[in-house]
Amino acid sequence: MTFSSRRILVSVLGCGVLCVPAAVVFARQAAPAAQEQAQPANSSDQGPEQDPLKRQRTPQERYKAQRALRGEIKGTYKIWLNEEVPYIITDDEKKAFLSLSNDEERDAFIESFWLRRNPNPDSPENEYREEHYRRIAYANEHFAAGKPGWKTDRGHIYIAFGPADSIDSHPSGGTYERPMDEGGGETSTFPFEVWHYRYLEGIGENIDIEFVDTCMCGDYHFTIDRSEKDALLHVPGAGLTQWESMGKGDKTDRFKGGMEQLGTGPEGTYNQSKEFDRIELASKLFAPPPVKFKDLEALTETHILNGPPFPFDVRTDFIKVTDNTDLVPVTIQIRNRDITFQTKDGVSQGKVNILGKVTTIMHKTVQTFEDTVEVTEPAELLEKSLDKSYVYWKALPLQPGLYRLDIAIKDVNNAEHLGLYGKSINVPVYDDEKLGTSSLILADVMNPVSSRDIGSGNFVIGNTYVRPRVSRSPGTPVSFKRNQDLNFWMQVYNLRIDDDTKSNSATVTYEISDSTGAVILQKGLESKDLGAHSDQLTVEKSLPLAGLTPGKYKVTVRINDAISKQEIAQSAPFVVE
Repeated sequence: MTFSSRRILVSVLGCGVLCVPAAVVFARQAAPAAQEQAQPANSSDQGPEQDPLKRQRTPQERYKAQRALRGEIKGTYKIWLNEEVPYIITDDEKKAFLSLSNDEERDAFIESFWLRRNPNPDSPENEYREEHYRRIAYANEHFAAGKPGWKTDRGHIYIAFGPADSIDSHPSGGTYERPMDEGGGETSTFPFEVWHYRYLEGIGENIDIEFVDTCMCGDYHFTIDRSEKDALLHVPGAGLTQWESMGKGDKTDRFKGGMEQLGTGPEGTYNQSKEFDRIELASKLFAPPPVKFKDLEALTETHILNGPPFPFDVRTDFIKVTDNTDLVPVTIQIRNRDITFQTKDGVSQGKVNILGKVTTIMHKTVQTFEDTVEVTEPAELLEKSLDKSYVYWKALPLQPGLYRLDIAIKDVNNAEHLGLYGKSINVPVYDDEKLGTSSLILADVMNPVSSRDIGSGNFVIGNTYVRPRVSRSPGTPVSFKRNQDLNFWMQVYNLRIDDDTKSNSATVTYEISDSTGAVILQKGLESKDLGAHSDQLTVEKSLPLAGLTPGKYKVTVRINDAISKQEIAQSAPFVVE
């Protein structure tokens, strides 16, 4: 406690000691007069007696009641609020928790608190909560400095935003070549670290967060003053900037104003102009998480629809690109019947805004996409086109791991017509030693593309145009008509190559079975016919459905690698109408 705060406390305590007797004396002096003016309870002059339950409390009484209420939060609830979630709980949530009156309500609140943040609400486990407590444990283990690691600035940032994408660490300080935006030249520094994040939700891109240990005790504190790490800052004639060493500036000029003492130089004016940006960055980093967002982004955060929903269907697939990256095509299907069309000059047009966001289990955004799609039909054919659907496709490169995919759409011609989709996606890891496959995609259109379109454009995977058929409701198979072809596409990964022949040796079998499990079509292929010397194959086939009676079926593609002795299969159900 500082000297000034102790003096204020003494004054307050003194007032409490001196003022109370005065009040008592005044009350004693006023008592006889009050007794003289007292009237019988049944006197007609007596006004209506005030109900004490309806009497408004004074500010002092409300303050005491609030203090008493906060005092009831003890034990594990107090630890949870003050030590476990202080960096992620919003102001509104904290007020709501403090207003609860019993432990049953607090238990229900805590359960709901974690449920709202669960990236996979259907899962009995909560990856967000587990990751949060893992971060607390990591902070306590790595950032403790005379106090628990979660209380340090580095612990705060780590718990709130996760590990940095890169760290520039100088644990011993020492000689430091300043970059030009810090003045250039050479100096000595205290230990410091700069954490770099490529993107932070609600803050921006390419964020650098600096911590410095001026006490040399391991307690790195956050700073927005880059000159604070300069150990020679107050040593005359030492640690000069490049501008100062050239005789174009004096070190004392650093202390004539400004938030940072970086010295004058070619970029001095630029540094001064960025001071408010650094202050704003600090306020955002340590502010509670935002609660409200605008337009479609609000839906991806709150998952609340106030009006009639705008239905749409979503399909996700997984395709290996490199050992560390998968391609995740996201297919969105919107029925024309659900779009609001406006007709002008004989043309009916509907517009839909699409916003998609992929986040980690700790709500760190890794991919976003947004687009406006237009559906146009001749006015006289609009009624007939309402049974058609518009299909949108976006391929996202993602590293293996668990994510949450949120998609929001808005009917531009009917602003209150909004749609929302949210689901966890588990991007697979393709182990080099294990036989693997992509998703088995059932497509309504599939054909080769020209050489200039290979690998680019909507619905293009490699050298094939593949437009997935999307189910009209979750958990139900896709449907085809008997006059259509069943197109299926799948890739096979990590086939073993024979050391002598330098070729693979696997059997690819695809089959169609009915609802009873009976196989009604089966055919086998040799992997050498699809690509003899490759450890990766693409299986793509088109089968006419005219010979099948209406009903439920399943297509299965099975791969048996004769060299590695591994087998793998993928299946997908479908319906013939």
